[in-house]
Amino acid sequence: MQNLSLNVTLLATLTLLGGAIAAPTLAEPTETTSETLEVAQAEPGTIVDVASGNADFSTLVAAIQAAELAEALASDGPFTVFAPTNAAFAQLPDGVLEALLKPENKDLLIEILKYHVVAADVPAGTLYTGPIQTFNGDVAIRVDPDKIVVNNGSIVTPDVDASNGVIHAINQVLIPVEVAETLASRLQSEPIRGLW
Repeated sequence: MQNLSLNVTLLATLTLLGGAIAAPTLAEPTETTSETLEVAQAEPGTIVDVASGNADFSTLVAAIQAAELAEALASDGPFTVFAPTNAAFAQLPDGVLEALLKPENKDLLIEILKYHVVAADVPAGTLYTGPIQTFNGDVAIRVDPDKIVVNNGSIVTPDVDASNGVIHAINQVLIPVEVAETLASRLQSEPIRGLW
């Protein structure tokens, strides 16, 4: 009963952190080379454990730690995480990742990370074309014969199991429009195109 109460509290915390909700858009996914992630674990740990044990997710793990969301994502869940790989983070415009990891932009980082997390265990085989609700609004899913598109990125490695859900590695960082606009304002730069 205590675990259930903790889980409900953590889910409520994730839900209440921030409030920017972006309308999903479907665009052609960014062209990248095929990526396959090797995740070798006899007994999968939590989503945070699995991500921490894979070098391809080191930037995501650093972002989760900077946003102080590790404890929430290590709770019972279940969760589905559309997890950007290091290569996906490397595609962000110069200075964006560095800015997001600064304490003064923690609120925006939380909004972005919440936009990658679904409050359910959703294997790739059960995804269908249409919106899926994350902790920060809907993202658009398109199921094609040869790929699954998530907003303007694609799943490159589906169904990485964790004890509290599943990870789908994606080749694009998903950023809500309002967050991108706020970040551009804080950086006093032109609107940062291509982030959503």
